[in-house]
Amino acid sequence: MMSAQDKLQRAIESTITAGYQLNSEAFEFLIQNAEVNDPLEIMTLAIQKLEALTDKPMFIEREFLEAIIQQATATVEETIKKHIQPSSPPPTSEPNYSESTVVRFNGSDSDFYPYAKDIPSELKILEDATGKLTSNGTLQEYKGLFQDRFKRLEKILRQRMDVRAATPIVEALKSQPQSKLKVICMLTEKRDSKNSTILSVEDLGGSATILVPQKAPEEVKRKALMLLPDTIFCAAVIKTKTNLLMVEDIIFPEVGRKVPQHAQEPVYAVFTSDIHVGSTKFNKEAFKRFILWLRGKYGTPAMREIAGRVKYLLIAGDIVDGVGIYPGQQTELTIRDIHKQYNFATKYLEKIPNYIEIVLSPGNHDAARKSQPQPAIPEGYLTSIKNKTNIHSVGSPCYLSLHGIEVLMFHGVSLNDIIGVVPGMDNEHPEKSMRLLIQCRHLAPVYGGKTMLSPENRDYLVVDQVPDIFHAGHTHVNGLCNYRGVLVVNSGGWQEQTDYMEKLGLVPTPGKVPVINLQTRETAVLDFINPLS
Repeated sequence: MMSAQDKLQRAIESTITAGYQLNSEAFEFLIQNAEVNDPLEIMTLAIQKLEALTDKPMFIEREFLEAIIQQATATVEETIKKHIQPSSPPPTSEPNYSESTVVRFNGSDSDFYPYAKDIPSELKILEDATGKLTSNGTLQEYKGLFQDRFKRLEKILRQRMDVRAATPIVEALKSQPQSKLKVICMLTEKRDSKNSTILSVEDLGGSATILVPQKAPEEVKRKALMLLPDTIFCAAVIKTKTNLLMVEDIIFPEVGRKVPQHAQEPVYAVFTSDIHVGSTKFNKEAFKRFILWLRGKYGTPAMREIAGRVKYLLIAGDIVDGVGIYPGQQTELTIRDIHKQYNFATKYLEKIPNYIEIVLSPGNHDAARKSQPQPAIPEGYLTSIKNKTNIHSVGSPCYLSLHGIEVLMFHGVSLNDIIGVVPGMDNEHPEKSMRLLIQCRHLAPVYGGKTMLSPENRDYLVVDQVPDIFHAGHTHVNGLCNYRGVLVVNSGGWQEQTDYMEKLGLVPTPGKVPVINLQTRETAVLDFINPLS
């Protein structure tokens, strides 16, 4: 199999042979996308399109390649919709959830033999705070938490060549006027006015005021708008005659461009969350179809082919709806006892084939504590499945490895602190807010917002390791993107719109399930809302 570098070389050679050249921006674009999009395929499509033109350009521009990729992506998505996401209208009756409920294709149900059944599990829990949480909630512990956060994010920032020589705030304030400096700091307050943005910042030894003037470059002003309270970042500044620092640039901890990892076997991982068993809005019929699909008893041939290769199922919190979580919830519960909610939830999980490794983490509706990080759901709520070796209960966040692919799983309650506050972030695109968390290298940077933080002796919400996949839920809206080699996945959920969601203006996308081929990193979204005719 050719490496990305070999394909890139072949792509450039084929372009030159065809009589074309890439301008510098197009060349850089091809390099940046070589790991995600096959450069040989891109250039083959580009040359075919160019050959059909009457006036053929000498140089290929970046915009032309972007259009080629968009067109190719649209074609793939249309194919997936046609073969995987059913669009036919629902029948008048729902299938009963029983062993006899089988959708047959090209033969009997016995034709289904799961490839994944013969593949040994390669699940590893790399980092889980469960059992390590010791906070008593004292003021001293909160101080220690923020000091630990600062030191670890400062270390991440100093790994950058352009930040290594950053100066402490105290030393920066002693510098001569017009000195150009870099300071690593935490944002404590942001004040916007018509002409400028004022940032109050501090580090472990001092505090300062940074001005983002109206005449600052648009990109710098955009970055300032993205800064959340308690975010740790690097500011490139100019010392003024006073103690005011004038910003030149804002540098986030960010993630370096990650080289994607690939499993050796063509196995799949399913990502879901927010089941909300016990809610009147839990779409149990769609969830039953989902489980039947995992058993090879539901779906088109293409869907069943995928089902046979599913080795892992990751559920990122809110297994049940809980009790007393939001105003008026009691009127939208079919089960008002949380223990009974878990009993019903585990009955669903027990129907999943035991060769599929299931990883459960808690959400804000679950019986784990609400402050972040959350330990695993207590065993007392999961007694019926505690002896099942293929079901693993972990905390949130949790780092795990699936066939060598590293996954960061987090419920995502902190997305509430971003959506509607940072420009461009909204309920319809949760992946954008998740991307900002990755840029900040922290899963819940805001203290005192909607997300409760527990003052542990270590900040488990710092993103030390850059994952291959970042998986969250909470928003009930399906969203995916690729950010610098990290697949960002918000898996939506299984709950229809509640009255509370409607008041918040949240329109969920239930029953849409992301499935990732761990060997190729290809992603499909399967739709279980509309039953197949």
